[in-house]
Amino acid sequence: MTLQAETIGYLTTLGLSHIRDNLNQLLPDINGKEISYLEFLHQIMKEEIIAREKRARDRRLSSADFPYIRLPDDYDYSFNNSVTKRQITQLLDLSWIEAAYNIIFLGPSGVGKTHLAVTLGIQAVEQGYKVSFVTMEKLIKLLKTEEISVRARQKLRRIMNSDLIIIDEIGFQPISRQESNLFFQVISNLYEQRSVIITSNKGFEEWAELLQDPVITTAILYRLTHHSEIFNMTGDSYRLKHRDTILR
Repeated sequence: MTLQAETIGYLTTLGLSHIRDNLNQLLPDINGKEISYLEFLHQIMKEEIIAREKRARDRRLSSADFPYIRLPDDYDYSFNNSVTKRQITQLLDLSWIEAAYNIIFLGPSGVGKTHLAVTLGIQAVEQGYKVSFVTMEKLIKLLKTEEISVRARQKLRRIMNSDLIIIDEIGFQPISRQESNLFFQVISNLYEQRSVIITSNKGFEEWAELLQDPVITTAILYRLTHHSEIFNMTGDSYRLKHRDTILR
């Protein structure tokens, strides 16, 4: 066995996959240079750490299940003055996640609620937090099939163990009393343990009718709003104003 082959075997055993897979590229960087053994070790270990952090970030991003990617500068704050860039910039420091605070975006379709929720979620992923994005419709389906579906149980377990849970589109689909009770159990379990971002096209005054149970509605809203920042977003639909058309 050659020295290189034996070295690759050692790297595999130690789990240093980035160094193993890029050994030929890393070695030329030091050939012919005045570099100490410690400097070389530092350099290749740094390469391994950076690669591992990127893989972990990519796994978190994939696991979050975002519908699309949105970055902080992608939002047009001039279009909707009910949310300011300063407010979102403050939220991007993510200190509210450590305090298990909730963020609630209320408003009609197309004003950017989901856009901002995804923006905050991606920033959380970048900072090392586990994030889950799920629509209300999908969450209810998971809850209703949890007892008979291993996949649903696994998905719910991952959602509930996330640092930040984004529940999108509350109010777009009718909800039965049984489903409202299941939703209450989720919010109750997350209360003061995990941060939640909610988007809804319904104002809180409409939630009792939406959830079909005033008592459960009150209990849910108390837990969501006790520690929270609420944005009541108004205005025209950004998507309609900036739509692509066929006719010119």
